[in-house]
Amino acid sequence: MTLPDGLRLRRAHPQDLDDVMWLEHTSFPTDAWSASQMSGELYSPHGYYVVVETTEGGAPTIVGYAGLSSLAGNPVADVQTIAVAAEQRGKGIGRVLFTELLDEARRRGVQEVFLEVRADNPVAQTMYTAFGFERIAVRPRYYQPDGVDAWVMRASLTPAPSGPAPSGPGPIGQETLDDRS
Repeated sequence: MTLPDGLRLRRAHPQDLDDVMWLEHTSFPTDAWSASQMSGELYSPHGYYVVVETTEGGAPTIVGYAGLSSLAGNPVADVQTIAVAAEQRGKGIGRVLFTELLDEARRRGVQEVFLEVRADNPVAQTMYTAFGFERIAVRPRYYQPDGVDAWVMRASLTPAPSGPAPSGPGPIGQETLDDRS
């Protein structure tokens, strides 16, 4: 999976909080996380958050973000959140973000990943199913104040390939190289 030209994937930083919160409130107007919740996630040693940002036309703008949580040594992880700006949807950004979360879960030795998705979001459900997730439960009226049910979904992961580490920083870490130039 690759991003369209003019976009890059990088690890989220606590300094991204304001931009992430703007996108959070735009994407989830009735049930957005609070800034303190999101800040806790960005600072958590158990979390892994990534953003997609523009690289052209002035200051970078975050157009997507996603987060994973997994305690060290735990074979289970949870997808915490994923969002893509409305004008950027349909370009594969969500798939890139989600792929990176699953890759990180594999790097951490995770064997199962769980998530919740709104019962009224068939686009997200279809993407998760394409990644091998299956619905295992329903949480009635989970999303408040809308009272929308959540589907609990789970996928088993294949282990990360063993052997020599890939050369280069990969998509995550590239910002460090870019910042040095």
